[in-house]
Amino acid sequence: MSSTVQQPAIDAQAVLRRLGIEPVNSGVCWGEWIANPSGGELVSHSPGDGSELARVRMASEAEYDEVVAQAAKAFEKWRLFPAPRRGQIVREIGDELRACKDDLGALVTLEMGKILAEGLGEVQEMIDVADFSVGLSRQLYGLTMPSERPGHRMYELWHPLGIAGVITAFNFPVAVWSWNALIAMACGDTVLWKPSSMTPLTAIAVQHICNRVLDRHGWKGVCNLVIGSGSKVGERMLHDKRVPLVSCTGSTAVGIHVAEVVGERLGRTILELGGNNGIVAMDDANLELLVRAVLFAAVGTAGQRCTSTRRLLLQKGIAATVTDRLIHVYKQVPIGDPLDAGTLMGPLVSRSAVQDMMRGLERIREQGGEILYGGERVDLPGGCYVQPTIVRARHDMPIVREEIFAPILYVMEFDNLDQALEWHNEVPQGLSSAIFTTNVISAETFLSARGSDCGIANVNIGTSGAEIGGAFGGEKETGGGRESGSDSWKQYMRRQTVTVNMSNDLPLSQGIQFHI
Repeated sequence: MSSTVQQPAIDAQAVLRRLGIEPVNSGVCWGEWIANPSGGELVSHSPGDGSELARVRMASEAEYDEVVAQAAKAFEKWRLFPAPRRGQIVREIGDELRACKDDLGALVTLEMGKILAEGLGEVQEMIDVADFSVGLSRQLYGLTMPSERPGHRMYELWHPLGIAGVITAFNFPVAVWSWNALIAMACGDTVLWKPSSMTPLTAIAVQHICNRVLDRHGWKGVCNLVIGSGSKVGERMLHDKRVPLVSCTGSTAVGIHVAEVVGERLGRTILELGGNNGIVAMDDANLELLVRAVLFAAVGTAGQRCTSTRRLLLQKGIAATVTDRLIHVYKQVPIGDPLDAGTLMGPLVSRSAVQDMMRGLERIREQGGEILYGGERVDLPGGCYVQPTIVRARHDMPIVREEIFAPILYVMEFDNLDQALEWHNEVPQGLSSAIFTTNVISAETFLSARGSDCGIANVNIGTSGAEIGGAFGGEKETGGGRESGSDSWKQYMRRQTVTVNMSNDLPLSQGIQFHI
Protein backbone atom coordinates (compact mmCIF):
# COMPACT_ATOMS: atom_id res chain seq x y z
CA MET A 1 0.00 0.00 0.00
CA SER A 2 1.52 3.30 -1.13
CA SER A 3 1.48 6.18 1.32
CA THR A 4 3.59 8.88 -0.27
CA VAL A 5 2.48 12.33 -1.35
CA GLN A 6 3.92 13.43 -4.68
CA GLN A 7 4.21 17.01 -5.81
CA PRO A 8 0.87 17.75 -7.49
CA ALA A 9 0.94 18.77 -11.14
CA ILE A 10 -1.95 21.16 -10.48
CA ASP A 11 -1.14 24.73 -9.40
CA ALA A 12 -3.66 25.27 -6.61
CA GLN A 13 -3.33 29.05 -6.56
CA ALA A 14 -3.84 29.25 -10.32
CA VAL A 15 -6.99 27.15 -10.00
CA LEU A 16 -8.32 29.47 -7.30
CA ARG A 17 -7.61 32.59 -9.37
CA ARG A 18 -9.30 31.21 -12.48
CA LEU A 19 -12.42 30.42 -10.44
CA GLY A 20 -12.54 33.91 -8.94
CA ILE A 21 -11.35 32.93 -5.47
CA GLU A 22 -9.40 35.66 -3.70
CA PRO A 23 -7.24 35.35 -0.57
CA VAL A 24 -10.25 36.81 1.31
CA ASN A 25 -13.77 36.40 -0.14
CA SER A 26 -17.29 37.51 0.59
CA GLY A 27 -19.50 34.53 1.26
CA VAL A 28 -22.79 36.35 0.68
CA CYS A 29 -24.35 36.98 -2.73
CA TRP A 30 -27.74 37.66 -4.28
CA GLY A 31 -26.27 38.29 -7.73
CA GLU A 32 -24.29 41.13 -6.19
CA TRP A 33 -21.60 40.22 -3.67
CA ILE A 34 -22.10 41.89 -0.30
CA ALA A 35 -18.77 43.45 0.58
CA ASN A 36 -17.34 42.77 4.05
CA PRO A 37 -20.25 40.79 5.56
CA SER A 38 -20.21 40.89 9.34
CA GLY A 39 -20.70 37.23 10.34
CA GLY A 40 -17.04 36.53 11.08
CA GLU A 41 -14.23 34.92 9.11
CA LEU A 42 -13.92 31.30 8.02
CA VAL A 43 -10.62 29.73 6.97
CA SER A 44 -10.67 26.94 4.38
CA HIS A 45 -7.86 24.39 4.72
CA SER A 46 -6.99 21.61 2.30
CA PRO A 47 -7.17 18.20 4.00
CA GLY A 48 -4.61 17.01 1.46
CA ASP A 49 -1.72 18.82 3.13
CA GLY A 50 -3.26 21.09 5.78
CA SER A 51 -2.46 24.28 3.88
CA GLU A 52 -4.67 27.34 4.00
CA LEU A 53 -6.50 27.85 0.71
CA ALA A 54 -8.38 31.10 1.32
CA ARG A 55 -10.61 32.92 3.79
CA VAL A 56 -14.31 33.72 3.66
CA ARG A 57 -16.29 36.46 5.37
CA MET A 58 -19.59 34.96 6.53
CA ALA A 59 -23.13 36.29 6.71
CA SER A 60 -24.79 37.70 9.77
CA GLU A 61 -28.55 37.46 10.27
CA ALA A 62 -28.96 40.96 8.85
CA GLU A 63 -27.16 40.06 5.64
CA TYR A 64 -29.11 36.81 5.45
CA ASP A 65 -32.32 38.87 5.54
CA GLU A 66 -31.02 41.12 2.77
CA VAL A 67 -30.35 38.13 0.53
CA VAL A 68 -33.75 36.55 1.23
CA ALA A 69 -35.49 39.82 0.44
CA GLN A 70 -33.75 39.93 -2.94
CA ALA A 71 -34.57 36.26 -3.60
CA ALA A 72 -38.23 36.89 -2.83
CA LYS A 73 -38.25 39.93 -5.10
CA ALA A 74 -36.67 37.96 -7.94
CA PHE A 75 -39.19 35.13 -7.50
CA GLU A 76 -42.07 37.47 -8.32
CA LYS A 77 -40.72 37.77 -11.88
CA TRP A 78 -38.85 34.47 -12.29
CA ARG A 79 -42.03 32.44 -11.69
CA LEU A 80 -43.67 34.17 -14.67
CA PHE A 81 -40.72 33.63 -17.00
CA PRO A 82 -41.70 30.74 -19.32
CA ALA A 83 -40.35 27.42 -18.10
CA PRO A 84 -38.58 26.52 -21.40
CA ARG A 85 -36.75 29.86 -21.25
CA ARG A 86 -35.77 29.15 -17.67
CA GLY A 87 -34.43 25.87 -18.97
CA GLN A 88 -32.28 27.67 -21.52
CA ILE A 89 -30.61 29.61 -18.71
CA VAL A 90 -29.97 26.35 -16.87
CA ARG A 91 -28.49 25.00 -20.11
CA GLU A 92 -26.05 27.91 -20.20
CA ILE A 93 -25.06 27.20 -16.60
CA GLY A 94 -24.33 23.65 -17.71
CA ASP A 95 -22.16 25.02 -20.54
CA GLU A 96 -20.22 27.20 -18.08
CA LEU A 97 -19.70 24.15 -15.88
CA ARG A 98 -18.30 22.27 -18.89
CA ALA A 99 -15.85 25.11 -19.51
CA CYS A 100 -14.79 25.14 -15.84
CA LYS A 101 -14.90 21.40 -15.22
CA ASP A 102 -11.17 20.86 -14.78
CA ASP A 103 -10.72 23.78 -12.39
CA LEU A 104 -13.89 23.21 -10.38
CA GLY A 105 -13.15 19.49 -10.09
CA ALA A 106 -9.65 20.31 -8.87
CA LEU A 107 -11.07 22.73 -6.30
CA VAL A 108 -13.42 20.04 -5.00
CA THR A 109 -10.36 17.83 -4.52
CA LEU A 110 -8.31 20.62 -2.93
CA GLU A 111 -11.00 21.64 -0.45
CA MET A 112 -12.78 18.35 0.31
CA GLY A 113 -10.05 15.77 -0.27
CA LYS A 114 -11.68 13.29 -2.66
CA ILE A 115 -9.38 12.09 -5.41
CA LEU A 116 -9.24 14.13 -8.60
CA ALA A 117 -11.16 11.57 -10.68
CA GLU A 118 -14.04 11.85 -8.20
CA GLY A 119 -13.80 15.64 -8.08
CA LEU A 120 -14.11 15.79 -11.86
CA GLY A 121 -16.91 13.22 -11.71
CA GLU A 122 -18.82 15.40 -9.30
CA VAL A 123 -18.72 18.33 -11.72
CA GLN A 124 -19.78 16.02 -14.54
CA GLU A 125 -22.75 15.09 -12.38
CA MET A 126 -23.67 18.78 -12.19
CA ILE A 127 -23.49 19.00 -15.97
CA ASP A 128 -25.71 15.92 -16.31
CA VAL A 129 -28.24 17.40 -13.89
CA ALA A 130 -28.27 20.60 -15.95
CA ASP A 131 -29.08 18.58 -19.07
CA PHE A 132 -31.80 16.72 -17.17
CA SER A 133 -33.28 20.02 -15.95
CA VAL A 134 -33.33 21.52 -19.43
CA GLY A 135 -35.50 18.66 -20.65
CA LEU A 136 -37.60 18.89 -17.52
CA SER A 137 -38.40 22.56 -18.24
CA ARG A 138 -40.60 21.36 -21.11
CA GLN A 139 -42.18 18.49 -19.16
CA LEU A 140 -43.77 19.96 -16.04
CA TYR A 141 -46.86 17.93 -16.80
CA GLY A 142 -50.14 17.87 -14.93
CA LEU A 143 -52.81 15.19 -15.21
CA THR A 144 -56.21 15.61 -16.82
CA MET A 145 -58.95 13.72 -14.98
CA PRO A 146 -62.51 12.96 -16.08
CA SER A 147 -65.08 14.94 -14.15
CA GLU A 148 -68.20 13.22 -12.86
CA ARG A 149 -70.21 16.36 -13.69
CA PRO A 150 -71.40 17.00 -17.25
CA GLY A 151 -69.95 20.03 -18.96
CA HIS A 152 -66.94 20.16 -16.63
CA ARG A 153 -63.21 19.71 -17.19
CA MET A 154 -60.79 18.82 -14.39
CA TYR A 155 -57.00 18.92 -14.50
CA GLU A 156 -53.86 19.79 -12.54
CA LEU A 157 -51.56 22.79 -12.79
CA TRP A 158 -48.11 22.96 -11.25
CA HIS A 159 -46.89 26.36 -10.09
CA PRO A 160 -43.52 27.52 -8.74
CA LEU A 161 -43.28 27.23 -4.98
CA GLY A 162 -41.04 30.14 -3.92
CA ILE A 163 -37.57 30.22 -2.43
CA ALA A 164 -35.95 26.79 -2.20
CA GLY A 165 -33.49 26.62 0.68
CA VAL A 166 -30.60 24.20 0.06
CA ILE A 167 -28.30 23.05 2.87
CA THR A 168 -25.45 20.88 1.58
CA ALA A 169 -22.80 18.70 3.23
CA PHE A 170 -19.04 18.64 2.70
CA ASN A 171 -18.79 15.26 0.97
CA PHE A 172 -20.52 16.38 -2.25
CA PRO A 173 -19.97 20.11 -2.01
CA VAL A 174 -21.33 21.02 -5.45
CA ALA A 175 -23.23 18.06 -6.95
CA VAL A 176 -25.97 17.97 -4.31
CA TRP A 177 -26.55 21.70 -4.78
CA SER A 178 -27.14 21.04 -8.47
CA TRP A 179 -29.61 18.24 -7.73
CA ASN A 180 -31.77 20.77 -5.97
CA ALA A 181 -30.92 24.16 -7.45
CA LEU A 182 -30.98 23.44 -11.17
CA ILE A 183 -34.26 21.55 -10.95
CA ALA A 184 -35.75 24.23 -8.69
CA MET A 185 -34.72 26.93 -11.18
CA ALA A 186 -36.36 25.06 -14.05
CA CYS A 187 -39.50 24.81 -11.91
CA GLY A 188 -39.54 28.59 -11.39
CA ASP A 189 -38.14 28.82 -7.86
CA THR A 190 -35.30 30.99 -6.69
CA VAL A 191 -32.56 29.28 -4.66
CA LEU A 192 -30.95 30.08 -1.31
CA TRP A 193 -27.79 28.04 -0.67
CA LYS A 194 -26.11 27.43 2.67
CA PRO A 195 -23.08 25.21 2.00
CA SER A 196 -21.00 23.31 4.53
CA SER A 197 -18.52 25.45 6.43
CA MET A 198 -15.89 22.85 5.50
CA THR A 199 -16.23 23.59 1.78
CA PRO A 200 -17.09 27.27 1.30
CA LEU A 201 -14.76 27.95 -1.65
CA THR A 202 -16.43 25.49 -3.99
CA ALA A 203 -19.74 27.23 -3.27
CA ILE A 204 -18.25 30.64 -4.04
CA ALA A 205 -16.83 29.30 -7.30
CA VAL A 206 -20.25 27.92 -8.34
CA GLN A 207 -21.90 31.23 -7.44
CA HIS A 208 -19.44 33.05 -9.74
CA ILE A 209 -20.37 30.64 -12.54
CA CYS A 210 -24.10 31.21 -12.01
CA ASN A 211 -23.62 34.98 -11.80
CA ARG A 212 -21.94 35.08 -15.19
CA VAL A 213 -24.91 33.39 -16.84
CA LEU A 214 -27.64 35.22 -14.96
CA ASP A 215 -25.98 38.61 -15.50
CA ARG A 216 -26.07 38.05 -19.26
CA HIS A 217 -29.85 37.77 -19.04
CA GLY A 218 -30.45 40.53 -16.52
CA TRP A 219 -31.43 38.26 -13.63
CA LYS A 220 -30.29 38.83 -10.06
CA GLY A 221 -31.56 37.06 -6.97
CA VAL A 222 -32.30 33.75 -8.70
CA CYS A 223 -29.21 31.97 -7.34
CA ASN A 224 -28.20 33.15 -3.88
CA LEU A 225 -25.45 32.21 -1.44
CA VAL A 226 -25.23 32.64 2.32
CA ILE A 227 -22.17 31.16 3.97
CA GLY A 228 -22.55 31.31 7.73
CA SER A 229 -22.74 29.41 10.94
CA GLY A 230 -25.49 26.89 11.51
CA SER A 231 -26.49 28.53 14.78
CA LYS A 232 -27.14 31.86 13.04
CA VAL A 233 -27.74 31.55 9.31
CA GLY A 234 -28.88 27.92 9.38
CA GLU A 235 -31.38 28.42 12.17
CA ARG A 236 -32.64 31.61 10.55
CA MET A 237 -33.38 29.70 7.36
CA LEU A 238 -35.19 26.89 9.18
CA HIS A 239 -37.50 29.34 10.96
CA ASP A 240 -38.02 31.61 7.96
CA LYS A 241 -41.56 31.44 6.56
CA ARG A 242 -40.33 33.15 3.40
CA VAL A 243 -38.53 29.87 2.58
CA PRO A 244 -41.33 27.33 1.94
CA LEU A 245 -38.95 24.44 1.20
CA VAL A 246 -35.71 23.41 2.90
CA SER A 247 -33.68 20.59 1.35
CA CYS A 248 -31.05 19.35 3.79
CA THR A 249 -28.24 16.84 3.35
CA GLY A 250 -26.55 15.87 6.60
CA SER A 251 -26.61 13.59 9.59
CA THR A 252 -29.79 12.04 10.96
CA ALA A 253 -29.53 14.16 14.11
CA VAL A 254 -29.37 17.35 12.06
CA GLY A 255 -32.22 16.17 9.85
CA ILE A 256 -34.49 15.51 12.82
CA HIS A 257 -33.92 19.08 13.99
CA VAL A 258 -34.60 20.44 10.50
CA ALA A 259 -37.83 18.44 10.26
CA GLU A 260 -39.03 19.62 13.66
CA VAL A 261 -38.35 23.32 13.08
CA VAL A 262 -39.57 23.54 9.49
CA GLY A 263 -42.52 21.26 10.21
CA GLU A 264 -43.63 23.43 13.11
CA ARG A 265 -44.22 26.27 10.65
CA LEU A 266 -45.78 23.79 8.17
CA GLY A 267 -42.96 24.20 5.69
CA ARG A 268 -41.73 21.45 3.40
CA THR A 269 -38.52 19.48 3.76
CA ILE A 270 -36.44 17.18 1.60
CA LEU A 271 -34.15 15.20 3.89
CA GLU A 272 -31.20 13.12 2.70
CA LEU A 273 -29.59 11.90 5.89
CA GLY A 274 -27.47 9.04 7.22
CA GLY A 275 -26.74 5.83 5.37
CA ASN A 276 -25.59 2.47 6.72
CA ASN A 277 -25.52 0.64 3.46
CA GLY A 278 -25.28 -3.11 3.10
CA ILE A 279 -24.32 -5.56 0.38
CA VAL A 280 -25.69 -9.11 0.51
CA ALA A 281 -23.46 -11.58 -1.34
CA MET A 282 -24.84 -15.04 -2.08
CA ASP A 283 -22.75 -18.17 -2.65
CA ASP A 284 -23.46 -17.96 -6.39
CA ALA A 285 -22.21 -14.37 -6.73
CA ASN A 286 -19.72 -13.33 -9.40
CA LEU A 287 -16.76 -12.77 -7.06
CA GLU A 288 -14.81 -10.57 -9.48
CA LEU A 289 -17.71 -8.14 -9.71
CA LEU A 290 -18.31 -8.33 -5.97
CA VAL A 291 -14.76 -7.53 -4.87
CA ARG A 292 -14.42 -4.62 -7.29
CA ALA A 293 -17.79 -3.19 -6.27
CA VAL A 294 -17.07 -3.48 -2.55
CA LEU A 295 -13.66 -1.86 -2.94
CA PHE A 296 -15.04 1.20 -4.72
CA ALA A 297 -18.10 1.56 -2.53
CA ALA A 298 -16.24 1.12 0.76
CA VAL A 299 -12.96 2.90 -0.01
CA GLY A 300 -14.08 5.51 -2.56
CA THR A 301 -14.19 9.06 -1.17
CA ALA A 302 -12.42 7.57 1.87
CA GLY A 303 -15.72 6.11 3.01
CA GLN A 304 -17.34 9.56 3.19
CA ARG A 305 -20.24 9.01 0.82
CA CYS A 306 -23.72 8.68 2.22
CA THR A 307 -23.92 5.62 -0.06
CA SER A 308 -20.59 4.10 1.05
CA THR A 309 -20.80 0.39 1.83
CA ARG A 310 -20.56 -0.10 5.60
CA ARG A 311 -21.79 -3.71 5.94
CA LEU A 312 -20.91 -6.74 3.81
CA LEU A 313 -23.06 -9.80 4.47
CA LEU A 314 -21.41 -12.90 3.02
CA GLN A 315 -23.05 -16.30 2.69
CA LYS A 316 -20.84 -18.82 4.47
CA GLY A 317 -19.79 -20.69 1.35
CA ILE A 318 -17.86 -17.68 -0.01
CA ALA A 319 -17.12 -15.77 3.21
CA ALA A 320 -13.50 -16.86 3.70
CA THR A 321 -12.56 -16.48 0.04
CA VAL A 322 -14.08 -13.01 -0.34
CA THR A 323 -12.61 -11.79 2.94
CA ASP A 324 -9.14 -12.93 1.90
CA ARG A 325 -9.49 -11.24 -1.49
CA LEU A 326 -10.62 -8.00 0.09
CA ILE A 327 -7.69 -7.95 2.50
CA HIS A 328 -5.38 -8.51 -0.48
CA VAL A 329 -6.81 -5.64 -2.53
CA TYR A 330 -7.03 -3.31 0.49
CA LYS A 331 -3.26 -3.76 0.89
CA GLN A 332 -2.80 -2.51 -2.68
CA VAL A 333 -4.80 0.71 -2.27
CA PRO A 334 -2.53 3.73 -2.90
CA ILE A 335 -3.16 6.32 -0.18
CA GLY A 336 -1.89 9.85 -0.62
CA ASP A 337 -2.31 13.23 -2.25
CA PRO A 338 -5.76 13.29 -3.88
CA LEU A 339 -4.35 15.36 -6.75
CA ASP A 340 -1.95 12.54 -7.67
CA ALA A 341 -3.39 10.49 -10.53
CA GLY A 342 -2.13 7.28 -8.91
CA THR A 343 -4.00 7.81 -5.65
CA LEU A 344 -7.16 5.78 -5.00
CA MET A 345 -7.88 7.01 -1.46
CA GLY A 346 -7.23 10.52 -0.27
CA PRO A 347 -7.64 11.99 3.20
CA LEU A 348 -10.61 12.30 5.47
CA VAL A 349 -12.03 15.81 5.46
CA SER A 350 -10.47 16.90 8.77
CA ARG A 351 -8.41 15.80 11.72
CA SER A 352 -11.58 15.63 13.81
CA ALA A 353 -12.95 13.08 11.32
CA VAL A 354 -9.82 11.00 11.91
CA GLN A 355 -10.40 11.21 15.66
CA ASP A 356 -14.03 10.11 15.18
CA MET A 357 -12.83 7.07 13.23
CA MET A 358 -10.29 6.13 15.89
CA ARG A 359 -12.88 6.45 18.65
CA GLY A 360 -15.22 4.29 16.58
CA LEU A 361 -12.55 1.60 16.25
CA GLU A 362 -12.04 1.60 20.01
CA ARG A 363 -15.75 0.94 20.48
CA ILE A 364 -15.64 -1.79 17.82
CA ARG A 365 -12.90 -3.60 19.76
CA GLU A 366 -14.79 -3.16 23.03
CA GLN A 367 -17.87 -4.79 21.47
CA GLY A 368 -15.93 -7.79 20.18
CA GLY A 369 -15.15 -6.74 16.62
CA GLU A 370 -11.92 -8.08 15.13
CA ILE A 371 -9.80 -5.75 12.98
CA LEU A 372 -8.73 -7.89 10.02
CA TYR A 373 -6.90 -5.12 8.22
CA GLY A 374 -6.15 -1.41 8.60
CA GLY A 375 -7.45 0.85 11.31
CA GLU A 376 -4.31 2.95 11.68
CA ARG A 377 -3.42 6.54 10.95
CA VAL A 378 -1.14 7.15 7.97
CA ASP A 379 1.63 9.68 8.62
CA LEU A 380 1.29 12.16 5.78
CA PRO A 381 1.15 15.99 5.65
CA GLY A 382 -2.09 17.44 6.97
CA GLY A 383 -2.75 14.65 9.44
CA CYS A 384 -6.01 13.49 7.79
CA TYR A 385 -4.93 10.15 6.31
CA VAL A 386 -6.00 6.70 7.54
CA GLN A 387 -5.91 3.10 6.41
CA PRO A 388 -9.15 1.63 5.06
CA THR A 389 -10.34 -0.94 7.56
CA ILE A 390 -11.97 -4.37 7.43
CA VAL A 391 -13.68 -5.63 10.60
CA ARG A 392 -15.09 -9.07 11.33
CA ALA A 393 -18.29 -8.22 13.18
CA ARG A 394 -21.56 -9.59 14.51
CA HIS A 395 -24.78 -8.16 13.24
CA ASP A 396 -26.00 -7.46 16.78
CA MET A 397 -23.06 -5.27 17.82
CA PRO A 398 -24.61 -1.89 18.74
CA ILE A 399 -22.03 0.06 16.76
CA VAL A 400 -23.02 -1.75 13.56
CA ARG A 401 -26.32 0.11 13.75
CA GLU A 402 -24.51 3.47 13.65
CA GLU A 403 -22.90 5.33 10.76
CA ILE A 404 -19.22 6.11 11.19
CA PHE A 405 -18.31 8.42 8.31
CA ALA A 406 -15.02 6.74 7.51
CA PRO A 407 -13.67 3.75 5.52
CA ILE A 408 -14.72 0.99 7.94
CA LEU A 409 -16.26 -2.15 6.45
CA TYR A 410 -18.01 -4.72 8.66
CA VAL A 411 -17.90 -8.29 7.34
CA MET A 412 -20.55 -10.74 8.61
CA GLU A 413 -21.41 -14.34 7.66
CA PHE A 414 -24.98 -15.57 7.18
CA ASP A 415 -26.63 -18.91 6.47
CA ASN A 416 -29.49 -18.14 4.08
CA LEU A 417 -31.22 -15.26 2.33
CA ASP A 418 -33.98 -14.91 4.93
CA GLN A 419 -31.37 -14.42 7.64
CA ALA A 420 -29.44 -11.96 5.46
CA LEU A 421 -32.55 -9.87 4.83
CA GLU A 422 -33.37 -9.76 8.51
CA TRP A 423 -29.87 -8.57 9.39
CA HIS A 424 -29.75 -6.17 6.46
CA ASN A 425 -32.99 -4.43 7.41
CA GLU A 426 -32.48 -4.25 11.18
CA VAL A 427 -30.41 -1.05 11.10
CA PRO A 428 -32.30 2.25 11.50
CA GLN A 429 -31.01 3.74 8.24
CA GLY A 430 -32.39 2.89 4.80
CA LEU A 431 -30.55 4.59 1.96
CA SER A 432 -28.77 2.25 -0.48
CA SER A 433 -28.46 -1.53 -0.74
CA ALA A 434 -27.28 -4.25 -3.10
CA ILE A 435 -27.30 -7.98 -3.65
CA PHE A 436 -24.77 -9.98 -5.64
CA THR A 437 -26.23 -13.17 -7.05
CA THR A 438 -26.73 -14.99 -10.34
CA ASN A 439 -29.99 -16.51 -9.11
CA VAL A 440 -33.06 -14.66 -10.35
CA ILE A 441 -35.16 -15.82 -7.37
CA SER A 442 -32.67 -14.38 -4.89
CA ALA A 443 -32.47 -11.14 -6.85
CA GLU A 444 -36.22 -10.71 -7.13
CA THR A 445 -36.71 -11.58 -3.47
CA PHE A 446 -34.24 -8.82 -2.54
CA LEU A 447 -36.27 -6.38 -4.66
CA SER A 448 -39.64 -7.55 -3.34
CA ALA A 449 -41.72 -6.06 -0.53
CA ARG A 450 -40.04 -8.39 1.97
CA GLY A 451 -36.59 -7.62 0.60
CA SER A 452 -34.45 -4.51 0.99
CA ASP A 453 -36.18 -1.71 2.90
CA CYS A 454 -33.97 0.99 1.35
CA GLY A 455 -34.77 3.76 -1.10
CA ILE A 456 -32.15 2.35 -3.49
CA ALA A 457 -31.76 -1.37 -4.26
CA ASN A 458 -29.23 -2.73 -6.75
CA VAL A 459 -28.44 -6.13 -8.21
CA ASN A 460 -24.81 -6.94 -9.04
CA ILE A 461 -23.88 -3.27 -8.59
CA GLY A 462 -22.43 -1.64 -5.47
CA THR A 463 -24.27 0.75 -3.18
CA SER A 464 -22.65 3.95 -4.46
CA GLY A 465 -22.67 5.67 -7.82
CA ALA A 466 -26.38 6.47 -8.29
CA GLU A 467 -27.41 7.94 -11.64
CA ILE A 468 -29.14 11.32 -11.76
CA GLY A 469 -32.15 10.02 -13.70
CA GLY A 470 -33.49 8.08 -10.72
CA ALA A 471 -34.87 9.76 -7.63
CA PHE A 472 -32.19 9.66 -4.92
CA GLY A 473 -32.98 9.14 -1.24
CA GLY A 474 -33.90 6.64 1.42
CA GLU A 475 -36.29 5.50 4.09
CA LYS A 476 -36.38 5.33 7.90
CA GLU A 477 -33.71 7.52 9.52
CA THR A 478 -32.41 8.47 6.08
CA GLY A 479 -35.32 10.89 6.03
CA GLY A 480 -37.62 9.78 3.22
CA GLY A 481 -36.60 12.57 0.84
CA ARG A 482 -36.00 12.20 -2.87
CA GLU A 483 -33.74 14.41 -4.97
CA SER A 484 -32.83 14.86 -8.63
CA GLY A 485 -34.49 12.38 -11.01
CA SER A 486 -37.87 10.83 -11.75
CA ASP A 487 -40.75 13.05 -10.55
CA SER A 488 -38.87 14.65 -7.66
CA TRP A 489 -39.42 18.00 -9.41
CA LYS A 490 -42.90 18.02 -7.88
CA GLN A 491 -41.41 18.82 -4.47
CA TYR A 492 -40.27 22.21 -5.81
CA MET A 493 -43.74 23.15 -7.03
CA ARG A 494 -47.25 23.49 -5.71
CA ARG A 495 -50.09 21.45 -7.18
CA GLN A 496 -53.37 23.13 -8.10
CA THR A 497 -56.43 21.09 -9.02
CA VAL A 498 -58.55 23.02 -11.51
CA THR A 499 -62.19 22.44 -12.44
CA VAL A 500 -63.77 24.44 -15.26
CA ASN A 501 -67.53 24.58 -15.73
CA MET A 502 -68.27 25.11 -19.42
CA SER A 503 -72.06 24.59 -19.03
CA ASN A 504 -74.93 26.77 -17.89
CA ASP A 505 -75.78 24.41 -15.04
CA LEU A 506 -74.28 24.05 -11.56
CA PRO A 507 -74.32 20.34 -10.72
CA LEU A 508 -72.66 19.47 -7.42
CA SER A 509 -70.26 16.64 -6.86
CA GLN A 510 -71.44 13.36 -5.32
CA GLY A 511 -74.93 14.18 -6.70
CA ILE A 512 -75.72 16.56 -3.83
CA GLN A 513 -78.95 18.56 -4.27
CA PHE A 514 -78.98 22.07 -2.81
CA HIS A 515 -81.89 24.18 -4.11
CA ILE A 516 -83.06 27.58 -2.94
